[in-house]
Amino acid sequence: MRPIARAALIAAATVPLAMAATAVASAANAGDVAYAFGVDGTSVTNTITNNTGGVLTCTTSLAPAPGGVLPPIWEVMAPGQSLYTSGDVQPGATTQTVTEVPDGSYVVLASCGNADNTAMWASDYPGIGEVLDLFPLEAFAVQQASTVVTVPGAAPALPAPGAGAPSFGSS
Repeated sequence: MRPIARAALIAAATVPLAMAATAVASAANAGDVAYAFGVDGTSVTNTITNNTGGVLTCTTSLAPAPGGVLPPIWEVMAPGQSLYTSGDVQPGATTQTVTEVPDGSYVVLASCGNADNTAMWASDYPGIGEVLDLFPLEAFAVQQASTVVTVPGAAPALPAPGAGAPSFGSS
C-alpha cells in the first residue's frame, strides 16, 4: 500500500473514532446532577452537585403549597414562579439561595440544562414525566424529588421587663 493511501485510510478511520469517543464522553446521565433542599430563616437553599464536567445553567424556584401539600404539576408550572434564583453552576457543589421568602409552605423546584441544550435535569415531581416529554432533548428526573418546605415566621418578641411582664427574682 502506498504511504499516501495508508495515511488517508488511517485518517478516515481515526476521525470517526475520535468523534465517537467525544460523544460517549459527553453523554448525559440521570445521576450527573443532584439537588439538596433546605431552609435557613427566610431563605430556601438548593445545593446543586454538578458531575457533568461542564457548566450548567440552573434555576431553583418556589411555588405555593397550600396546606403543605404538593399541588398538581400543571398548577405549579402554568402560572410560573415569582420566587426564584438562577445562574451558571460550575462542576462540583454550588448553593443557590432564594432570599426573603414570605412565611408559608412552598414546593421547591429545581432544573438545570447544559450549555449546548442537549440535556436537562429536573427535580422529580408527580407528573414531571409529562412535562419533560415536551422538551426535544434528553431530560432526566433527578432522584431528589421536589419537596414541600415551610418558611417560619419571625419569633414573637419577648416583652421588655417592666412592661407588664412578671419580673422573676424581684420583690
